Amino acid sequence: MEQYKSISIIIPIYNEAKTIEKLINRVLQADTLGLHKEIVLVDDGSSDGSRKIISALRNPGLKKVLLDKNHGKGYALRQGFAVATGEIVIVQDADLEYNPDDYPVLLAPFLAQSAKVVFGSRELNINKHSYPLYFFGGKLITLMTKLLYGGRLTDVPTGYKVIERKLLNKLPLKCTRFEFCPEITAQLLKRKINIVEVPIRYKPRTIAEGKKIKLRDGLEAIWILFKVRILG
Repeated sequence: MEQYKSISIIIPIYNEAKTIEKLINRVLQADTLGLHKEIVLVDDGSSDGSRKIISALRNPGLKKVLLDKNHGKGYALRQGFAVATGEIVIVQDADLEYNPDDYPVLLAPFLAQSAKVVFGSRELNINKHSYPLYFFGGKLITLMTKLLYGGRLTDVPTGYKVIERKLLNKLPLKCTRFEFCPEITAQLLKRKINIVEVPIRYKPRTIAEGKKIKLRDGLEAIWILFKVRILG
């Protein structure tokens, strides 16, 4: 059985100057159940001062990837995955919607030798919902995933996705934007990989606070689910 010793926390950042320092401090302080913590900051061409904040950080536990221009969340994550060395990889958004205090819940199934992939589900806990369009869009993406791939997932668009790095490296991810969530989910389910869901906390932010997902991202998510199913 795999005995995990380390994790890499990948944080894609695009214009998050208002929250990034607070988020990094929370991640640094978060309990990872004794696993060595590597934090990979990927600045995706920010123009609001985020890069200056990141560049000024001197903590030895941080890795920094500074992209020359904005490519999208999926691309930024793939650059982070490429330099990660932890045996487990956690995706962490920089906007404070997801709470690093949930790391013990997310990591427990790995240490119990029962999981290779864990998703944090907002639907398995009592949480405030985002705008109706986002909420029902997420429900639709989850439903389409079930229809195309089976399984019992309750929250495909969740920001908390945790995966064994050896498995992650085998997935042919091509995402550049927010289609990361449906693409990685589809690639895992197509390979009959069991995805464990655990309850997490969620504090949605408003568009005024910087929420970036748009209607086209939801439509693209559905297209990606069909694309992976048909073309691989």
